[in-house]
Amino acid sequence: MTASSEAGPRQFYHGTRADLRPGDLIVAGHASNYGARKQASWVYLTGTLDAAIWGAELAAGEGRERIYIVEPTGPIVDDPNLTDKKFPGNPTQSYRSPEPLRVTGEVSDWRGHPPERLKEMKDHLARLKAQGIEAID
Repeated sequence: MTASSEAGPRQFYHGTRADLRPGDLIVAGHASNYGARKQASWVYLTGTLDAAIWGAELAAGEGRERIYIVEPTGPIVDDPNLTDKKFPGNPTQSYRSPEPLRVTGEVSDWRGHPPERLKEMKDHLARLKAQGIEAID
């Protein structure tokens, strides 16, 4: 099921370290923020602030962690990296699209995960990397 087929307007988020402004487009084709930083065929978005916080906290780079409010410009589908492999049923409301996401605003008042929880996640991702498991499809 695609998220775009669900009823009613939704708010979506994108966590990153990129410095963007309302009206900017987040497009596929750039180096991924995760894993081996391969060229991304998709752009990722979520319907939950918590998942966007993880996105911002785990994004590559040195820039400030940011969470943008975004709107898809085309169809979106469940993100198989999370929904099929980790969280059946998509409770994280994680989606992806080959089409750009338009930035409509920024969430300025959010709190990151506790340092020990963030360390646990980074250690887990490091173990997966050492095993040759890529985080992004």
